[in-house]
Amino acid sequence: MLPRCAKCGYQRLATDTHVHDAVCPRCGLVYARATPAAATRPPMDAADATTIGGTRQGFLDWLTEPPERVDALALQARAACGLAFAAWTLYFIGNGIDWDSIGGSFLHAINLVFHEFGHVFFRPFGEFMTILGGSLFQVLWPCVLMLAFLFKYRDTFAAGLMLWWSGQNLVDLSPYIADAYYRGLPLVGGGGEESHDWGNLLTMTGLLDSHLGLARAAFFCGSVTMLAALAWMGRGWWRQREQVRSNPG
Repeated sequence: MLPRCAKCGYQRLATDTHVHDAVCPRCGLVYARATPAAATRPPMDAADATTIGGTRQGFLDWLTEPPERVDALALQARAACGLAFAAWTLYFIGNGIDWDSIGGSFLHAINLVFHEFGHVFFRPFGEFMTILGGSLFQVLWPCVLMLAFLFKYRDTFAAGLMLWWSGQNLVDLSPYIADAYYRGLPLVGGGGEESHDWGNLLTMTGLLDSHLGLARAAFFCGSVTMLAALAWMGRGWWRQREQVRSNPG
């Protein structure tokens, strides 16, 4: 039996006499140099590509899977909620790294509770993690809730909201990071400059001169995360809408 190339999958033909028997006519691979794993692995064909595409589509469908029963009133409420969060997203992105708009939002007061708890939570891991823990916890906690809604309760819309919240926490941190050099923002408990988390973190890591770049990176990542969460919520809502239309009763 004529060999099949382990690299490109070409099946050698009897008419391929213009190329040495030990070399693949298509890609030039020396058959003997192919690894055992590659030699026994069949090439990807159209069926394999279809399977990969189907797996990807199946995962996206799972991410936006509607619940077994969808209430029309709840669907309308979720539409209103999604529009409100979309407007909120535009507000944060439109104002940029601005302390008055970010720190003046009532959501900042909620984030601050989890920020302060993060300092306590990470205290056993040393001084650096104690300082970083506040910012880290306020970003990670919504992700924990997202996983709970996604895997335990199978509420993909609520999971999307939690992802949005995580992104908003990154935006919430951006003015704090940008202030690392000047340390002028008001701190909880009236702490002095020595209590500035990001001022201390960037000083300890030698990145103080990069404070503006890191602040912009946090703001950008947070903005992209919020937009991605809105897209996730929107796709999930649309599938729920289709389910309500197909089962009006």
